Amino acid sequence: AGWRRGSSSAGAAEYLHRSIVPTMHYQKSLPRLPVPKLEDTIRRYLNAQKPLLNDDQFRKTEELAHHFEKGIGRELHEQLVAQDSQNKHTSYITGPWFDMYLKAREPVVFNFNAFMSFNPDPKSEYNDQLIRATNMTVSAIRFMKTFRAGYLEPEVFHLNPEKSDTQIFKKIIRFVPSSLSWFGAYMVNAYPLDMSQYFRLFNSTRLPKLNRDELYTDEKAKHLLVLRRGNFYVFDVLDRDGNMLKPSEIQAHLKYILSDNSPAPAFPLGYLSSENRDTWALLRKNLLDNGNEEALQKVDSAMFCLSLDDFSIKDFVHLSHTMLHGDGANRWYDKSFNLIITKDGTAGVNFEHSWGDGVAVLRFQNEVFKDSTKAPAISPQSQPASVDSSGAVQKLNFKLNDALKAGITKAKQKFDATVESLSLNLIQFHEGGKDLLKQKKVSPDAVAQLAFQMAFLRQYNQTVATYESCSTAAFKHGRTETIRPASIHTKKCSEAFVKELAKHSTEELQKLIVECSKYHGRLTKEAAMGQGFDRHLFSLRYLASSKGTALPDFYQDQAYARLNHNIISTSTLVSPAVQLGGFGPVVSDGFGLGYQVHDDWIGCNVSSYPTRNGKEFLQCICKSLEDIFNVLKGKKIGS
Repeated sequence: AGWRRGSSSAGAAEYLHRSIVPTMHYQKSLPRLPVPKLEDTIRRYLNAQKPLLNDDQFRKTEELAHHFEKGIGRELHEQLVAQDSQNKHTSYITGPWFDMYLKAREPVVFNFNAFMSFNPDPKSEYNDQLIRATNMTVSAIRFMKTFRAGYLEPEVFHLNPEKSDTQIFKKIIRFVPSSLSWFGAYMVNAYPLDMSQYFRLFNSTRLPKLNRDELYTDEKAKHLLVLRRGNFYVFDVLDRDGNMLKPSEIQAHLKYILSDNSPAPAFPLGYLSSENRDTWALLRKNLLDNGNEEALQKVDSAMFCLSLDDFSIKDFVHLSHTMLHGDGANRWYDKSFNLIITKDGTAGVNFEHSWGDGVAVLRFQNEVFKDSTKAPAISPQSQPASVDSSGAVQKLNFKLNDALKAGITKAKQKFDATVESLSLNLIQFHEGGKDLLKQKKVSPDAVAQLAFQMAFLRQYNQTVATYESCSTAAFKHGRTETIRPASIHTKKCSEAFVKELAKHSTEELQKLIVECSKYHGRLTKEAAMGQGFDRHLFSLRYLASSKGTALPDFYQDQAYARLNHNIISTSTLVSPAVQLGGFGPVVSDGFGLGYQVHDDWIGCNVSSYPTRNGKEFLQCICKSLEDIFNVLKGKKIGS
């Protein structure tokens, strides 16, 4: 990549790569997210309710659903479809979904922000805090510059990479106009994905406002925000022409920050971003009125937040706590993301969820990992530039009155109490993974989800509302759709394994697993095609409440509320860059379950509050996986 090296006067690479196909080439012609047929939605909704209700409850819910479908639901659906056809530039879920996130008043940390931690650098001497912080920062800036220049490879899901992920295809498709390019990709079984969220990765933050927060982006800002020991530092990483600072200069500035022995502030501002949003909005107004406007502007507009922690990681549980919430003083949870690097060079990303979904953050992490490990800007032998860092690096000072000090103290107390009550537990199941399951012709994701159902039944003797997120990025402005993994099939299969093993032959148990796998596969395909029911019903409800009329009876059904009280909330991802990911429970009596099905092992990371026992849940998941794998191998299992 000679042009890469020579593309800047600084001599460092300014770009990750230069895609033949412009980044946003497909965006214009992406298909629109379909509004499902109302009767399909009601049918899918009732299928999801069936395993959660007894016969009497189900009859009542069924009656309300059919009544809704024939009456007010039909009217709302027709209005939604009409509204959607007036707004062809976006998707029907975009407005309501942003609103749902931005109107939520709970703290973003624990409740919405998620994390993904990076694998260590394969070359161990590069896992030094300063080296890795410099290399990842440089790679992140390269990503930003590559994206803004339109050089970032478009995000495409290839069903047949031999045909579509080729130079020849790219050379042809770039000459197909944007308004038609999607069809060209579709012809070779490639699905371009929506990239409308990517711009919010950088120079962006979520601003607390009363009743509804705002997303703020300032693409002109050239500085980075660095947090260490709860102190805030900023320095420019781009010059006035938009060229990146030399990596050796970035290294020098970071070294300066890491060796600054300023004490931790008595009232660390970071805690404010962990508060209830209305409380935080009022405190922010106070901050602005108290002469901190310039400092806050620096925080809000910074390219991203780099959090440098002063400790090393002890184990995976400690890693999860560090990346999910940390100490509260050394994070700015409102930033689109915090890149966190600990003393031993362990790295991860904690991201705010309203602006975007896991797919955009994952692409960013994949590119940063690849670039910082394969083409690192500096090596352990590199010397930092001899520049005046004390002039270039500005430490932000905040003027705090008594009300603000009291606000920070209270935020810290709440934060510490929540951390105290939050448990994180992990397991790795090493008796098989994707390879074996595919060989047995069952879906790996279906087996993992079946194990969760089986485990909960074993532990609590019930089937509860379960959520699995599925990206709808194949559509313009798509976000996510819900897969409902708890079904009559998983319930039947779980009961066979947990309660009546003796009654079933191994062959019968295999049949039950296959049945679950087929059904889960269908639900997954439907969700990815925008044919779930959750977002549709959510949008109809949003439309009804925006009219200010009484909420339809359908939505006042206890069963509706229970289905949306997701006790088991799950999300999965597998990537060469990511070691593990996780998030908090979405309800106080729930589990937050991040999982990964690898070729020959399965990893689970579960969060919970005191009303649930996460450790025991994981033991039950392990037992369930063992049983399922044994049955698939044709072994007889004991209870």
